[in-house]
Amino acid sequence: MDRQPDRALGGRRVSEAADPYFPDHGDPAYDVRHYDLELDYRLQGNRLVGRATVTAVAVEQLGALSLDLAGLKAGKVAVDGRAPAGYRQRGKRLEVRLREPIEAGQEFAVTVAYQGNPRPMAGPGGEAGWEELADGVIVAAQPHGAPSWFPCNDRPSNKAAYRVVLTVPNDYYAVANGTLRSSRRGAGATTWEYEQAEPMATYLATIQVGRYVSRPLDDSPVPMDVVLPPARTADLARGFGRQAEMMRTYVDLFGPYPFSAYRVVVTDDELEIPLEAQGMSIFGSNFLDDAWNSERLVAHELAHQWFGNCVTLRQWKDIWLHEGFACYSEWLWSERSGRDAADAHARRSWQRLDGLAQDLLLGDPGVEDMFDDRVYKRGALLLHALRLTVGDDAFFGTLRAWVDRHRHGNASTGDFLALANEVSAGDVSGLFADWLHERSLPALPPR
Repeated sequence: MDRQPDRALGGRRVSEAADPYFPDHGDPAYDVRHYDLELDYRLQGNRLVGRATVTAVAVEQLGALSLDLAGLKAGKVAVDGRAPAGYRQRGKRLEVRLREPIEAGQEFAVTVAYQGNPRPMAGPGGEAGWEELADGVIVAAQPHGAPSWFPCNDRPSNKAAYRVVLTVPNDYYAVANGTLRSSRRGAGATTWEYEQAEPMATYLATIQVGRYVSRPLDDSPVPMDVVLPPARTADLARGFGRQAEMMRTYVDLFGPYPFSAYRVVVTDDELEIPLEAQGMSIFGSNFLDDAWNSERLVAHELAHQWFGNCVTLRQWKDIWLHEGFACYSEWLWSERSGRDAADAHARRSWQRLDGLAQDLLLGDPGVEDMFDDRVYKRGALLLHALRLTVGDDAFFGTLRAWVDRHRHGNASTGDFLALANEVSAGDVSGLFADWLHERSLPALPPR
């Protein structure tokens, strides 16, 4: 893509890369503090009309700025209530030229009225974003799909609070991140208002729409419910009957649950894989069973609330900090629930990885391989190797300190290594280097 300064936009490269894996997403020149989204969606015709107010702070002096918005048409733009000097949409960017410079440290608000027919965005690993179901909507934005439904600064290093007001036809239940503040039923449509107070990365923002009912889950230290089709409520206990126990286990291992509540949405459609959003996970109806493969994924997505959603990577190359941790959490749940010990899972996984191609760098797998199963398993094996090396007290102390120290923020592999050295009062840099920066598979330490 063209990397030259755009003189029409004040001489600044509004497409300057915020993350090497997705160089055409995100603007590092400002940080969003709050998104206020007012959305009206009609399922017939897949029509979305939106108004977004993006409150941000300049990191450097701005003569222009850009927002990520794909496949939807911006009809009106204002900056602090005034029309800007100009704006245009080019590719997946909404580029705004300011009347007057915004100084570094200054807060400002951009309001965008937009509409269109939202659809998933193509990317290196496949499509992501807004997607129509047979009778509803799912938003699966990881890693690059957030611009498919709202204008945003789409980089994981910029977390913000949200307010989402969504109007849908009366027969439908609407879910967004955070706390439901109100639900107002009108003549033909219901307006749902949600507030997500804790900072959230754009890829974790989601909307789910379907013919659903909500059912609470009891005996949990955290309020939990499952939103699912009425015809599938009889299968609820089979699919999520142990989730409250999982929550208690993870609170004990990782520290307090980082959000006010946890919700699961089960779509009537079958889904290939479940996915996490902040304070929420989404499963297809095909996971409503008590088989270990489904149960481990329930545990996996719950663990992401600590590892990925509360503590979020700064750059996508550190994806093992999310997926390796969540995969290892599956093994910890197995161990705590009376099944195989984590060590048994680790040694079986090591054997399988040893028979695969050794051409992946865990510390920088590349955008094409960032969700390769080897990232998940090798990341989990690194954690198990750390546990065997430093002992349980230092290992679990490191996990709890990781969440506590970086709560609702961003962190890197370097931060985790420094913390592991600090808590263990040793030096595990060599162990990390072998697992992260060598392609060959290191041996696991002895039990």
